[in-house]
Amino acid sequence: MGKGLMLAGEPMGLLIAQSEGSLDSVEGYSLAVAGAEFNVATGSARLGHKTAYLTKLGDDPFGKLIARTLRNNGIMDDLVLYTKERTTGFMLKSKVSKGDPEIFYFRKGSAASTLSAEDVEKIDFTQFSHIHLTGILPALTDSTREAVKMMLKKAREANLFVSFDPNLRPQLWPSREVMVSYINDLASQADLVLPGNGEGDILCGTTDAHEINKFYRNLGAKTVVTKVGPKGAVCLDGDREFSVPGFIIDKVVDTVGAGDGFACGVITGLMEGLPLEKAVERGCAIGAIQCTFAGDNEGLPTPEQLKQFMDSHKRTSF
Repeated sequence: MGKGLMLAGEPMGLLIAQSEGSLDSVEGYSLAVAGAEFNVATGSARLGHKTAYLTKLGDDPFGKLIARTLRNNGIMDDLVLYTKERTTGFMLKSKVSKGDPEIFYFRKGSAASTLSAEDVEKIDFTQFSHIHLTGILPALTDSTREAVKMMLKKAREANLFVSFDPNLRPQLWPSREVMVSYINDLASQADLVLPGNGEGDILCGTTDAHEINKFYRNLGAKTVVTKVGPKGAVCLDGDREFSVPGFIIDKVVDTVGAGDGFACGVITGLMEGLPLEKAVERGCAIGAIQCTFAGDNEGLPTPEQLKQFMDSHKRTSF
């Protein structure tokens, strides 16, 4: 199985509206777990990879739900920390038949927001080969920003492969300027950066995938794969740039989690020794599968389900 993948983030309780309408008017919610890094971890574990998740949970029902869900998905919980001082974050998500759902967070002052550099220092990074980070955890507090800096330092010392997804959450940052500066600094230190072309508008001043790729390569990132929605992705690996077409699906149910599915596909593909082009193809497939499910992570496939999808679905054209 190899050394495996480490992730760090804030998994949250997720209350999904059972009927369409504004969040203050629906009468029932179903319970699940959400979080970008949690989605990637779930996808990685389902594909058979040793996967560990660093987070901090409260001693409360949402914390217990998340801990149980991690174990049920085969994600190692050795790195999960607990506190009685803070509660676990949660969020509400509306039900929609078209467009993006309405989201509302209850995460300010959460247990995960207190994750610190001291928490990270105790971890043996040599037990992993890869670490995947996003721009969400450092958005929470000064403490989590220092924790992420320490992760990068320790990952470099242990020679881990570092992948980074900007995963912008502007509402969580103190200001747009702080967000852009910090995200681009993190990206400059990564082996693999996975921006979306919409994020490029904010972070790089352009939505052009070729320009976004060049921007991050010039900053120091080794490989950049820019997502261009259903069309697929444009990759810059060294001086070689190429496009990978996406997969055509009959109906988009919910786009939430598609980018996380994409990241999971690319990272696990590279962990299995696939060439970048094939790894990105896998990313496009899992991203497309995610769009056919209402939940954030229910659609993440097993190896058999992934192969079946890739064999039976046509590709887009650039």
